Parts: sequence; structure tokens; C-alpha cells
Amino acid sequence: MRLRIPNTSQTFRRAALRPSAAARCTAKNLTARLTTMARNATALILGIGLLLGAAGCASNNAGTSGNSDDDSSISFMLDWTPNTNHIGLYVAQKLGYFDNEGVDVTILPTAQAGAETSVENGVADVGFTTLSNVAAFNAQSANLKMVFDLTQQPVARWCALASRTDISTPKDFDGKTFVSFGSAEQTAVLRQMIRTAGGTGDFETATAGTNTFQALTNERGDFGGFYATWENVESELHGPALHCFVASDWGVPGNPDQLGFAVNAAWLKDASHGDTLRRFLAAVRRGYNYALANPDEAADILVDQAGEAQLDPELTHASMQEIVDGNYWTTDDPTAVPGTVNLEAAQAYIDFLYENGTYADADGSPLPAAPQAADLATNEYLG
Repeated sequence: MRLRIPNTSQTFRRAALRPSAAARCTAKNLTARLTTMARNATALILGIGLLLGAAGCASNNAGTSGNSDDDSSISFMLDWTPNTNHIGLYVAQKLGYFDNEGVDVTILPTAQAGAETSVENGVADVGFTTLSNVAAFNAQSANLKMVFDLTQQPVARWCALASRTDISTPKDFDGKTFVSFGSAEQTAVLRQMIRTAGGTGDFETATAGTNTFQALTNERGDFGGFYATWENVESELHGPALHCFVASDWGVPGNPDQLGFAVNAAWLKDASHGDTLRRFLAAVRRGYNYALANPDEAADILVDQAGEAQLDPELTHASMQEIVDGNYWTTDDPTAVPGTVNLEAAQAYIDFLYENGTYADADGSPLPAAPQAADLATNEYLG
């Protein structure tokens, strides 16, 4: 089946993460930024062209491989241009971890339809997404299942420019304009934050386009969504300075930012696919663990291996260091396997979204009950 895209945030697409996304405070830096943006846009278009060529040869049936019929092959689709969230893949590829596990991995550029639809339709075997997106797609009859959760701590930040002295808590978002990518999920989160801070939860929205920083500096909006491990790092390096809030500090339960890998559950019905997935995830875990232990070396690998993205080396190194310092990929539980989906945190957030009416079926009708994290994700393939 072909699936329409739900009205939900797309991982990193909603935040428009690119190697140079932020508008600078000075005209000189802004010009340099826009030049980089143009190069990255060209790279992304070329990547999509390559993907479309591959997709033309791939099966369109759910549960089939988008790479080949070889049971030792995995095709993986990114959710946006390469960034530090994908670093474990590139490290595993460069250092031979996939070869050691006997898995042939093809990393596909993002598709306009998104990694979720591509995995559902068999264009890719595995895709980068969020658990909340898996819930939204499955509500509309998709058959996705999350098998690896990279981010163990919330990474989303809700920010205004630091120069906006009239915004000191989320309550001050009341009556202002949110630079949005059109997500019911974002709206629910922000309303909860504002109300917890003592506000009414009423705000306007403006389309972000492709650059939230630029929308704020151009005064098309008052606040927006960013990611601590990329855009906030970029802000610290080059400006403009931001004043940010974390949803979990303002009444939003669970972990809203469970970013990781999903597959089509039908694809897993083939036992050989399950074995290949286990070996793939074992190699990927080694890649991410290497990045945590060797952030500078891993950053160099990402910049080199993902050359088409023209990543800023300074930003990539700083992003990886922020990930290490902030423990975004780790937990306090020494027995937790890297990549483990925290089902309890997931269910708390899913219940919150359900109670706020963000889930709808393919006909647009509200779901009769909240999606269940245990049905949406599994830790079975982590070894």
C-alpha cells in the first residue's frame, strides 16, 4: 500500500538540520551561511536524484528489500542530510564493523516522502525516525516497528533569540508567533509547556520554510524548535544566541525525542532478515560506542565519509562533544544495552499525545485508544 504522510513532525526535517542552517548576526556571516545553504541544497537534490533512481529498481511492496534480495544486505535511509545522529553508521562503515558482521550496508539519502514511507513501501529496509512518528504512521495503517533508540535524553529545545528580553519562561510564548513546520505534536507540547508555566497556551504560527534561525532573525516569528546537539551548538559557535526551554521541565511527560531506527514489521517475518538486522545493529552499536569514546576521531570520519553533505568540521566536532558531555545517548543504568527503547518513557509521551488529540486514522478520525509502545517498538534484535 502507499501511505500518505501524517501531519506530524519529521525527525530533523522539522528542525531543518543542515551543515549550516543558522542565519548569522552580521551581513558577512549571513552571506557565507546562504552560500553554504545553497551548496547543501544542491547536494540534497543530487542525493534525492540518486534515491529516485534506486527506488525505480526497488520493489514497491511493503516488507520487501529496497537494496537487493541478498539476505546479508541492508539498505538504510537517512531522515535528512548526514549529521552526528548518523555518525555510528559512517563509523561502522569506515572501520569495517559491518564487514566484520557480514552485512553489506547501503546508506541511502533522504527521500522527499520521508524515511517512514520509504521503509513502509519497501524502498529501504531500515530508516531513521522517531517513535512518535512510528505511532502516527501506524495509526494510519502502516506497519512500522522501532528497533533501535539512539537518544536516551530529550534533545529538542524550544527557543527564542536571547535578545528577546520579553521572553523569560514558556508563559511568555502566549500570544506570540511560533515558527512551525506544521505539526500537531509540536502544538500539543508547546501548549502544555505554556500552561504549566501559567499561561493559556494560545499562540500563532508561521511557516518556517527551511531555516528557523533566519525566520527569527527576520522577525517572522518569536520562537521555534531546535535541537541541542546541532542547532544549539551552532548557535553557541556562531550566533545568534538563544534562550531555550526543555519540554520535560515544563510538564511534558516521558521522552519526546526517541530518535532511532525503524523497519517494516512484515520484513521481519523472514527469519533471515531478523538475523541480518541483529548483525547490523551489533555493528551500529559498535560505531556509536566508538563515537562516544573517540568523539574527535568519529567526527573526522563523518566529515570525510559524508563528503557530499559538506559538513562544517568545527560544528561536527562540537556537536559530538556536546553529545558526550550531555549524555544524550546513554543512561544511568549500566546494564542497559546501547540502543534500548525505553518503553515506559515512550508510553508516557504517547499517552500525552493521545490525550491531546494528535493521533488520527487514515480517514482523519481520532483513535479509540492510545497506541501502545510495546506494539510500536522492540528490543529483541539488540542481542
